[in-house]
Order: sequence, then structure tokens, then C-alpha cells
Amino acid sequence: MTKPLPKVTPNTWEFLRDPMIAPTGFREYDARWQYPEAINLPGITALGMGLGTQMHQRGIEPVIAVGNDYRDYSLSIKNALMLGLMQAGIHVKDIGPALSPMAYFAQFHLDAPAVAMVTASHNPNGWTGVKMGFERPLTHGPDEMNELRDIVLEGRGEMREGGKYEFVEGVREAYLDDLVGDFKMTRKLKVVCATGNGTAAAFAPELFRRLGVEVVESHNELDYTFPHYNPNPEAMEMLHDMSDSVKASGADFALGFDGDGDRCGVVDDEGEEIFADKVGVIMARDLSKIYPNSTFVADVKSTGLYASDPELRANGVTADYWKTGHSHMKRRVKELGALAGFEKSGHYFLSEPIGRGYDCGMRVAVEICKLMDRNPDMSMSDLRRALPVTYATPTMSPYAADEEKYDILARIVKKLEPLTELAGRKVAQVVTVNGARVIMDNGSWGLVRASSNTPNLVVVCESADSEYELRRIFNEIDAIIRTEPGVGEYDQTF
Repeated sequence: MTKPLPKVTPNTWEFLRDPMIAPTGFREYDARWQYPEAINLPGITALGMGLGTQMHQRGIEPVIAVGNDYRDYSLSIKNALMLGLMQAGIHVKDIGPALSPMAYFAQFHLDAPAVAMVTASHNPNGWTGVKMGFERPLTHGPDEMNELRDIVLEGRGEMREGGKYEFVEGVREAYLDDLVGDFKMTRKLKVVCATGNGTAAAFAPELFRRLGVEVVESHNELDYTFPHYNPNPEAMEMLHDMSDSVKASGADFALGFDGDGDRCGVVDDEGEEIFADKVGVIMARDLSKIYPNSTFVADVKSTGLYASDPELRANGVTADYWKTGHSHMKRRVKELGALAGFEKSGHYFLSEPIGRGYDCGMRVAVEICKLMDRNPDMSMSDLRRALPVTYATPTMSPYAADEEKYDILARIVKKLEPLTELAGRKVAQVVTVNGARVIMDNGSWGLVRASSNTPNLVVVCESADSEYELRRIFNEIDAIIRTEPGVGEYDQTF
């Protein structure tokens, strides 16, 4: 007979003994909670037992690679998770502190059928979570997460014999060797390496030097208090700091990485921030010359240039716009046999023969260096200016409570779907694969969706015409959003 989780609150006797897990932490494609307000260590152990039980139920060989990011509490979280996995009869291969893509690499390197990475990604300190997967290079999507949630919250985790712990040495070194291969730069390159004092500080500077790149270090000392800014290369605070470093050092460009190293942000030699979707177009242009007639997947937050750019079209590129989220994108790239997937948040999914299909900020850094080596007469700003001009907002996130955001979004989508005009132009299409992307007859668009990771909506707009049109698009969409009293202020504007 199953026993649902008991009601437990912080700072009680039960809190030290019984699992406490907020159901909202089970998200579309990973699990995230504020710790210890929304999950306690016994709750993490219950999560581990649930994950191990899910492995058995799905017929997965009971072996898992487990890593943790560089936060002061992540080791405690990982230990509690591994305890639950071992209770469920799983052989745990602990790879130590890691980047998320290093954990994904470990699945291949150790021939482990499953992975669990303890990380809150780019979320601020006070958050924790787990990225997990069974079918490499894929990670859990909504179906797997819902199944795991039910196993855990309904108390259906099963104790089994056979659990085992093993610490595996050398995975970090093997990961770096795999990234570098036999490549060495032939042109001189000076790059600002920005890590925001996060986990990537233990990887990126060494990686660049091994490639033959001159490194300008920017907040590369490991410090889990994140004293300068939260490492998130989609946030303007980090991008502006990268821009200042480029201007001060005369670097060729800056590359910045998030807290668990699966995302990469770019600032060019003139200090201009290039949003990741535009970097993806630059990479797609270069790769489609080498691999013509390729398919590229872009998330719904991304620029419309993947479909409209003349150079991509001349190279026979097929563009596919898909749901935002690293698990959704990985799965779509694999399903279509795409060469790569690009997400505006800075996740890039590079498939064979370039990568293994998982999102890896370090792999993107290597491929950008290779791209620059193949174009020795071009600067990063030259590559940016070669793209058709569009005007885009950053990714903006007005507050909406986790318990309410999907209902709020559904009502907003109902109001956007019937639109026939936006910002004085005819609406050509409203795509509802992930929220609502309202596309106008000139290719300009505005998007509203719900964040899968935080209590927010997500708003992005792009104009193919002008800054004026961009602001009209945003203002008219925002006016519809403001009809919902449950929506709060934006985290950033433009």
C-alpha cells in the first residue's frame, strides 16, 4: 500500500525526519526548488528513491552517473539524492563537482544509462534542483517528470537490494580532452572568459588555453556566493559586465557561461551583446556551408532569421521552430536528425559529427573558436553586421506564481489567438506550440509563454522593421498581459 508524503513544515522535528517536497518543483523538464523552504534533505532522498524506482519500472540498467554544481549546499543535496538512489538498488557513479554537460558526457564516457546532475542552473543561490535523463543524450521531458512526480509524492518509491557507491576519478580531464581533440588555433585570438564565479570557472579558462586562445579572465575565481552577479548569460547585468571587459582589454570577443555551464553568451569586439539566437544564425551560416541542406531547430523565442535569412536559404537549410526548454529541444533535434538546435536562452544542441546532441556551453565555445579560425579575416562584429538587421528585446520575465502561471497564460493565449492586427500590421499567424507567438506579415513577432523553471511568464519581441515597431509590438502585447492581475513586474526591460 502506498503512503503519500506527510505534511511537513520547516523548523519542526518532522522536518529533520520526514520528506518535505513542494509539488511545484516538478517542472516540465527538470526539478527545481528553493532550499530548504520548499524541499528538505529527506525530500531529496525520497526524490532519489523515486528516480531509482522509475529506472527499475522502465527497465533501465540500474547504473547512474551523478554530479553536482559549485554551490555550498549542492554536495549535501547530492549526498541525500545518492542515498535515495542506493536505497532503490542503484549503482551510483559519483563524478564529483561538475558542469551539467560534463555529467551528460559521463553517460557516454562511463557507458552509464542514466544521469542525475544536482544544479539550480542559472537560478540564484537558495535554489537547488536535478537535471536527469535515461536515454542519452536526452533528459526528462513532461511525461517522465510527471511520472517521477507521482512516484515520489504518492510514496511509491521502492527499497531494493544491490545499491552501490563508486567515486569515479578523471571524468573532468576526459571531458576537456574530448572538447579540445586535436584542434589548435591558427589565428591569434584574445577572448574574455566570464564565468560569474560559477562552476565553469574550473573549466573554461583551461579549455581556452589548450585551444591556443589568449584568455582575459573575468570573475573566474570559484566563489559560491556569486559576489559580482548571478552567472546567467541571458541577463543584461552579466552581458554588460562582459562588454566592459571587452572594451577594457581590447579582446576579440567575450564568452560567458551560466552556473552549470550548459549555456553560452557572446559579446563582440565592439562590446555589443549578441543574443544567443543571433549567434545561432551566425553558426548556422558557417555550418551550412560545410554541411549543406541541414536542418536546424530553433525555439519559439528565437529570431525569425532561421527561416528568412537569404544565406541559410541558399545553403538549403530547413528551419524548424519548436518548444522552448532544453529537454524539448534535445528531443526535437534527435527526432528530426537535425545538425543543431539553437535556443535564445543560450542552450545550443550540436549533433554528430560536431557534438553528441546535448547542450554544452564549453562545446559552443570550442565551435565559435573554430568558426573564427575558418574566417580569419572576419571579426565577430563583422559576422554580426553581416546578418539582416532585426530589432529584438531581451528575454523579459514578469512575475506569475507557479500555481497560477499556466492558467494565466491560457487566458492570455485566448486573447492573442483572434488578433488580426498588431502594431499596425496584419497578423499572418499565431503559433501556439508553446504559449503564443504572434507573427505579423513582415516577419515581426511577439511571444508570451510560461517559464518552466521559475514563477514567471516570458515575453520576447522582434521587429524586422524598426525600434519603433518593436516598442509598439511590446506595448500592445503588454497591454493584454496587464489584463491579468496575477502578473507582476518585469525582471528587466529594454
